[in-house]
Formats: sequence, C-alpha cells, structure tokens
Amino acid sequence: MFPSSPARPLLLLSNGTAEDLIGARLLSHLGRGAQVLPLVGEGRAYAGVPGVTRLGPTLRLPSGGFPFGSAANLWADLRAGLLGTTLGQVQAARAAGRGAGAVAVVGDAHALTLGTLAARAGGVPLVHVQPLLSAHYAEGLGLRGALRELNALGANLPLPSELALARRAHAVYLRDAATARLYAARGVRAHWAGSFAMDVLPAPERDLSGLTGGRPVLALLPGSREDHRESLPLMLRAAARLPEVTPLVAWAHGWEGVTLPPGWRLRPEDDRTAWAQGEGASVVLLRGAFGAAARAADVAVGTAGTANEQLAGLGVPVVAFPTGGPQFTPGFLRRQGRLLGEALRPVPADPEAVAGEVRALLRDGQRRARAALAGMTRVGPGGALPVIAAELRALLAQRP
Repeated sequence: MFPSSPARPLLLLSNGTAEDLIGARLLSHLGRGAQVLPLVGEGRAYAGVPGVTRLGPTLRLPSGGFPFGSAANLWADLRAGLLGTTLGQVQAARAAGRGAGAVAVVGDAHALTLGTLAARAGGVPLVHVQPLLSAHYAEGLGLRGALRELNALGANLPLPSELALARRAHAVYLRDAATARLYAARGVRAHWAGSFAMDVLPAPERDLSGLTGGRPVLALLPGSREDHRESLPLMLRAAARLPEVTPLVAWAHGWEGVTLPPGWRLRPEDDRTAWAQGEGASVVLLRGAFGAAARAADVAVGTAGTANEQLAGLGVPVVAFPTGGPQFTPGFLRRQGRLLGEALRPVPADPEAVAGEVRALLRDGQRRARAALAGMTRVGPGGALPVIAAELRALLAQRP
C-alpha cells in the first residue's frame, strides 16, 4: 500500500513512449500518489502505477512523437490536431501546477517548457529528467553534419532556450556523465546518477532456454514505432540466412500488426508466442518478453531507440539499418551511432548486409568484445531513478 498522498501532490509531465516508461518507474520508486500529464500518446505506462491521476487531453501522434523527424511527420501530426491538443495541455499543466507540491518533467525542451509554466503557476520547484540529449551526439558532427541534420538541431545539443529554462530548475538529471558536465559548464544544476534506459529494462519475464537450442541467440528488435512494418520483414529475411543462430523477435504489438515478407506465414501459438515461417526458417515472436530476450541475446538487430540502447548497455552489439520512418530514419541512425559508438553497427537496409554483419560479429570475438565495452561504457549502469525519487520526496515534504 502507498502512504497517504501529501496535500500537494507531485505533478509529472512526460512526452513519449520511453519517457512514459521512465516516469512510471520513477513514480514506483516515489511510493506515493501523483498527477501525470502524458504529452504524447495515451500514457499507458502509467496504468499499472497505484495512486496516479492522469490529466489533460491526449493525442496519439502519427509520427509517434517525432514531428520534426521529417516534413511528412510534422504535417501528419498537425492534421491530427497537434496544435489544439498542445494548447489544451498548456492549460492543464498550469491549472495542475497551482495545486502541486513539486513538478517533475521527463522529456525534451517542449516538456520542459510546459513543466516550467506549471511550476511557475504553483510557485514550486521543478526537477527535469532529460533522457534524450547527449554530448555524444556532437562527436565528430562538424558543420557539414550539423547542416545535414538541421531538423535535429535541438536534439543533438541543448539550444540556448532550453538551457535558459534548465538553469531555473531545482535540478536537472542527464543520461550520461559527459552530458552532465556539458550542462554544468553552462550554469545548470546538473547531475548524473545512472542510466535511465537501464533503470527501465524489465527483469526476465519468462524462461527462454527451451527455445534457444544451444545456438547463439539473435535478438530482433523492430521497435514500438511504425518502423516495424518495414523493418520486421527485412529482419526475418536476414534471419533466414543465418541458420547457425536462434532468432527471437521482441514484439511490442498485437499479432494483427505483424508484417511478413512475401511467401511467409504467421502461426500464433497463444497471445504471447507466435512463429513466422518462410524461406526454410522458423522465427519465434515473443510478446511481453523483452527483458528475457535482451538478456539471452549474443547479438541484436534493432530499429529501435531505447531498446537498442538497452542491449548496448548489456554489452550486446547491435546491427542497425535505416527505415523510411517515422523514427529510425537515416538521420536517427547516424545520431544513435554517434551515441553508442562501436556498440552500434550500421549497415544498408538489405538482408544480406544484415546477415553478413551478424555473422562477422559472431565469428570475431575481439570485435564483439570492443562493441560490448563501448556499449556498457557509453550507456552506463542504472540507478538514477531511486536517487531522483528521494529528491522529489524531500521536496514534497517541504510543502505539505
């Protein structure tokens, strides 16, 4: 049971699938009720957290929360009602801030802006959890690279406007130590206490030993965004070229969302397990087993954001290829490559290229070890969210 909530609860804003997961895990460490305002999607991650009251209008964005990933993404989100929903969320944030004991933000500059408005309305402190920006994004970027990625300008490095808001926050927690140093040098009360991505990595949900057959395990990570419609068929075709491995798909959708290559068929076993069969291969798709698949993997193929980082953080090399979007575009792949360094192995969107890189990693132990070290070093261990929850409890106790 949770203890009685304070008269002035925490208000938490988050804007994205991964951000909602981080927010929900943060609240589980907080140990008391809170009001939450999910800014992207329906905030389903909060459904199982006791004592949570969801506020404000919600909108499922066609871009999946990446309106500036491309002009098509932005136009689709605007047509879906982005501006009107955002205005409603601004009003909800300000109203909730007046009754809050503290405000926490998990997300980017947009979420920080709304959180700042809420904190000002209530005259309460704000804690920002920034899981997106990293100093590693700027490594080797150069002027030409920055111009090529103008749409990601505020995602590669913090803009002056975001830093101005961050300097007003009680505390800002960053995803890695290098980024905390960058923020601190610009006058922000910046902290690094561990990796948010590793904090939300689930424990193994089921025993997969009966599926692996004693062969190396290849984790296939199509991701939670709509990129999976393009990336899953290519991953399956690549797996069919690797009879020496056991491929496991960590599937985040219903079976009706599975897109197969021509000539393949899907055989569901139950609501947690299905088999995709074709080209002489049989590949298992697992629902609700990401934690188990991640820990069983020797190598991964991923077109995902947080999931790719989590596998890298476990020391698993990740082979990646670009999609047409909405998330895992060529620009996103370049940025994630700068973030993860040698842990991420980019290849063309071709089954032969993907299979060839997986095979090369499995055969070259030294190369695999270098990738593992890079991933664990750059992502880092977990441990941030309990620290942040303790700080929020202390702030709330000052405003009963």
